[in-house]
Amino acid sequence: MHPVYSVIVPCYNEEAVIRETHKRLTQVFQSMEEAYEIIYVNDGSRDRTGEILREIAMEDPCARAVLFARNSGQEMAITAGLDYASGDAIILIDADLQDPPELIPQMAARWKKGVQMIYAQRKDRAGESAFKKVTASVYYKFLDWLTDGVAPRDTGNFRLVDKQVVDVIRGMPEHNRFLRGMFSWAGFTREPVFYDRQERFAGETEYTLKKMLKLAADGIFSFSVKPLKFITGLGVSFLGLAGVMLLVLLIALIFGAGSGLWWLAMLMIGLSGCVLSALGIVGEYIARIYDETRGRPLYIVADAVGFEDEK
Repeated sequence: MHPVYSVIVPCYNEEAVIRETHKRLTQVFQSMEEAYEIIYVNDGSRDRTGEILREIAMEDPCARAVLFARNSGQEMAITAGLDYASGDAIILIDADLQDPPELIPQMAARWKKGVQMIYAQRKDRAGESAFKKVTASVYYKFLDWLTDGVAPRDTGNFRLVDKQVVDVIRGMPEHNRFLRGMFSWAGFTREPVFYDRQERFAGETEYTLKKMLKLAADGIFSFSVKPLKFITGLGVSFLGLAGVMLLVLLIALIFGAGSGLWWLAMLMIGLSGCVLSALGIVGEYIARIYDETRGRPLYIVADAVGFEDEK
């Protein structure tokens, strides 16, 4: 039976929670009484997540498992799920149950009224440290400024999207992916649903500071050229400052004052720092161009379980 809904659940070291996740998702969709499939994507987990997903896919005819050969990151895991999904509406949700599956029927009701993308927007972030909340707030404000609001604030990947939207995303093959920005960039009608984010049901988060910084960089460099414009403005400013300081130095020399080589040294250090920072920003864009030109696959699938044609 053709599924009305395809649920995509990226998984990385989620052995402590994944069966409960499947239980709650199944309860939600059985109550909706419409055809569905749940696609779990194992992103190269180091624990028993892959084994458990195989078992779930073999036990439940509505469950499928896509097993990566190596860890490729959450954005790639979701991308693989989008490629394998066959439903008319596709739902993205994390495995840790911080985003409640019970919100899905509300999203589905809005989709049936013609809204093509319904994204979950957080009102509160339970269980997260003060550091995480502050850095998240600063990041979203900074991203809004850099990208002119390409992604709604306080949103993650939890959303329901129409198949027409997903077809657009499938046609965007870039390697450094920021999916919430890509979905917003695609356009179409969209609405938020508001909710309070819960604590993890079990286990420890695998979303390290390094991974968060990588995602932040992908969001900025994939959807904004303002850092490059900032470099240009900074360069012009320093040229003007250098001109003024040169004029002051010449006047001081004419009237026999000391040359003040110490502040010239400080100026050189400052200019060197700006040049290196500028090269680093330009390098980020060049590195992304290099990633795209290599033409490597976005992800590598070792096995797929539960699909009729065993993709």
